[in-house]
Amino acid sequence: MTKLQELKKHLRPGQVYRREDLARRSNAVDRHLRQLLDEGTLTKLAGGLYAYPKQTVFGKAPAADDKLVRSFLKDDRFLLASPNAYNGLGVGTTQLYDKTVVYNHKRHGEFALGGRLFEFRAKPSFPTTLSKEFLLVDLVNNLDRLAESKEEVLARVRERAASYDASRLQRAARDYGSVRTKKFFSQALKAPMEPHAA
Repeated sequence: MTKLQELKKHLRPGQVYRREDLARRSNAVDRHLRQLLDEGTLTKLAGGLYAYPKQTVFGKAPAADDKLVRSFLKDDRFLLASPNAYNGLGVGTTQLYDKTVVYNHKRHGEFALGGRLFEFRAKPSFPTTLSKEFLLVDLVNNLDRLAESKEEVLARVRERAASYDASRLQRAARDYGSVRTKKFFSQALKAPMEPHAA
């Protein structure tokens, strides 16, 4: 068995590899990479990042976003989000965006990985999964990035907030909201509780 065949034995369809992962199993990693790229076993996603695409009936499937991001960051601690998810909150956002936001502890900036655009935002804290409470807080955090009218969206968020579990929404605002967002939710959640003036 050649060294290249030995290396291929360790590759799994659907996985993403860094050059350094492959270098551990190869005595001539650059030559082997070139051969694997030429024969179509691997595709290059970005500098030092490669995918072994899964073959499907529709052709080669792109690597899953989470595998791509995990290899790129060399870290499991990240949260994939998309501004498109705001459209399901019922607050009047309808715009579609072609990038995925990655909350993480390491990188900041936009990177094209495998032909897809990812916006990495370094944050001290973020949840492990997307919840509707976090998404509502995240929307208010990112209000300035949205195409829709800020006043209209905020008015709808204020209405929607009343139907949420107040303690969960307060916790999400406290843990993940900017100063402005915390203030907004503190007022929005108090409003329905205030007695009407006689």
